[in-house]
Amino acid sequence: MSHRTAGARRPFSTALIAVGAGLIFAFLATVPSAAAGKVVAFKSDVARGTIVVRTNERRLYLVIRGGRAISYPVGVGRVGRQWTGTSVIEGKHVSPNWAPPPAIRRDSPNLPAIIPGGAPNNPLGVAALTLSGGDYAIHGTNKPSSIGRFVSYGCIRMLNEDITELFKRVRVGTQVVVEH
Repeated sequence: MSHRTAGARRPFSTALIAVGAGLIFAFLATVPSAAAGKVVAFKSDVARGTIVVRTNERRLYLVIRGGRAISYPVGVGRVGRQWTGTSVIEGKHVSPNWAPPPAIRRDSPNLPAIIPGGAPNNPLGVAALTLSGGDYAIHGTNKPSSIGRFVSYGCIRMLNEDITELFKRVRVGTQVVVEH
């Protein structure tokens, strides 16, 4: 997988479909293909491979090498729900089920006990990276308009295409640092 630099986005996906002996070119003109991850200059003392979330910037950085990181826009905890500290990725889940935690159930008592993975009302999107302790995750979202905002109960939300890209780049045990 290649790294993208600022401004180097392909505008649309193109798919090739084999039909008999010929090819039909299908242009999916309404679906952007490039994830928002871009390589940026990044100063930090953390090791290569560390995820750094800067809540005030509403950005997640995957530290690569040479003072650089891959940067993604994120939705973060709203006022009173933010946290800082260090954690590690404890689990990687594709199309995860979601069981609303007690704080969310208190605010929304009509939520079902479990929302199946892939359901349109499942807020975890296409994938989740659960953090040690079990209270928070870095996950996709079914509400892309929430990205770049202070919206969650402490989890870090990413566009589905971005969590898919990050999911491939990290493994269980990856360090996560959350800063203001």
